Order: sequence, then C-alpha cells, then structure tokens
Amino acid sequence: MTEIVIETRGLTKYFGDYCAVNNLDLSIRRGAIYGFLGPNGCGKSTTMRLLTGLLTPCAGEVRVLGNELPQQAEALRRKIGYMTQKFSLYDNLSVMENLQFVAQIYGLTKRQSPQRIAQLLALYHLEDKQKVRAGALSGGQKQRLALAAATLHEPPLLLLDEPTSAVDPENRREFWERLFDLSDAGTTILVSTHYMDEAERCHGLAILELGQKRADASPQQLMRQLKASVFLLQGDNLRQLGKQLAPMSEVISTAQIGNTLRVLLAPALAEPQQWLQRQLPGTSLQRVEPNLEDVFVATTGVGYAKSAQN
Repeated sequence: MTEIVIETRGLTKYFGDYCAVNNLDLSIRRGAIYGFLGPNGCGKSTTMRLLTGLLTPCAGEVRVLGNELPQQAEALRRKIGYMTQKFSLYDNLSVMENLQFVAQIYGLTKRQSPQRIAQLLALYHLEDKQKVRAGALSGGQKQRLALAAATLHEPPLLLLDEPTSAVDPENRREFWERLFDLSDAGTTILVSTHYMDEAERCHGLAILELGQKRADASPQQLMRQLKASVFLLQGDNLRQLGKQLAPMSEVISTAQIGNTLRVLLAPALAEPQQWLQRQLPGTSLQRVEPNLEDVFVATTGVGYAKSAQN
C-alpha cells in the first residue's frame, strides 16, 4: 500500500497565455482514494486529462503506473478507467450493448466478457435494466452504468471527474460505498468533487485554485493544521453582524448557518476571542473546531489573500 502509482513534478499546462495547471507536484499511493477539491476553472479536469495522457504537458514530469507521460500514454490507456463529468456512453444503445461495446474496446475475450458483464450488472443493480436504452435511465442509474463501464477491464487506476454532480444524496452514498470496495481491493482512485462531504471521505486531498495546489494532506490533517480561529455567534441581527465583520482584514470569512454566524479569523490574531468580543460586545460566541469548508475558504479566493496578508 506504500507503492506510489501517480507522481508528478512541476506539472504545467498552458492554453495559449492561460496557465491551467501551474507547477503541480503530486504523490499518490496505491489503493488510496485521492480527491481534488476546488472551484470551477481551478485545473481539476485538466490535471486528470494530463494524467491519462489525453493532454500533453508544457513542462514537468509525469509518471503513472510506471509509465512516463506523454511518451508511454498508449501503454497506459488500458490500465486506467476514466469516468467523465458528462455521461459519455451511447444513449441509443441498451445497457447491455454499451457494456459489450466497452468490453470489445478493452479486449476482453468472448469467454471473459459475459461473465464480467453479468458480475457488474449484479453489483450495480442493473440486471433488470440491461435491455433499457442508456438514454432512458435515471441519473443514478446512468452513474452506475458509467462506473461499471469504467471498471469493466478491472483497471488498477480509476479517474472520476465530478462523477456525482447529477445524482441525489442516496445514490451518492451508495456510489462511494462502491469506491471503498474498489479501494480495499487495491484500486487507486482519483476523484474530483465540489461536495465537502465527499472530500472528507478521501484518504488524501488536494485543494486547487488557479491551477495551483493550495493544500495537500488528509482531510483530518488539513482541519487540524488550520491556524485560523473559528467561532459561532448567536444573537440578533446576524446578517448585519456578518456585514459588519466581513470587510475587516482580520476576518477571513463570515457565513450564516441557521441561527448562528460562523466567523473565521486570521491566524495572526494573538487573542482572537477577546478581539471578536471587542468588536461585538454583548454577543454570545463559542470557539469551535475547524471543518473542511473552513479549510477550503481559508485556502482559496479572498480567504487565501487575507490569510497570506495576515
């Protein structure tokens, strides 16, 4: 489980003058579920395409499953499964026809193919849908079909680009159970997501912005390492209090959550609770542990600028 299967050094990709991936270093071990978390345009999808060999880097070194990229991209392709953000199978083919077609692409023999397809239909609860056109499936069923197709050839590496963006929470939970089954069997999984609860499920996590890696560790380590202070405020006029605090350089962010105001303060404050009480005398406040959303806010956008400034 200590074998490194994805390693990049200084990985960089430009599209014209735009830098989509900027000097990215990664080291991902076998069997890990490793996540990319970041806003739109941060470089998640571009990085995945670089790691599959679909794009050629402008600079840097890339080694995936022992293959140097882009030189050995063709040798890598049958060793990976890739599930794109948009459903990419054929809407006018049935579930069975799609899987049979993918089996042919990956070179499964006529003897191997029926057994493997039957196994996946059962695993992903699609046995009663095998004659249904893929275009007529629900979002969750399409997702399960896409995962079945991506894992049909039992690849040691699976890349999933925002795979749960169009499904409900129940289907997302079931999907992640299948990912942990694959991880336990030794499959390395790289997944991009916008969901904090999904990011927390990952063994390792990179937070990306503007093509740069802002943070890289396990979600638990990222939360423990955050030096900013987090407080929950209760009282009247929470919206007004948030607007009062937000412009201050010492305040990384404010966010109303139900009947409380969550305030993230810059790490440079020596006595953050006393400082906050001076700003809002008479307000009830409680210091709390950071969550992953606090980490994300502090390492991207305005929060990153304020953290660096302080």
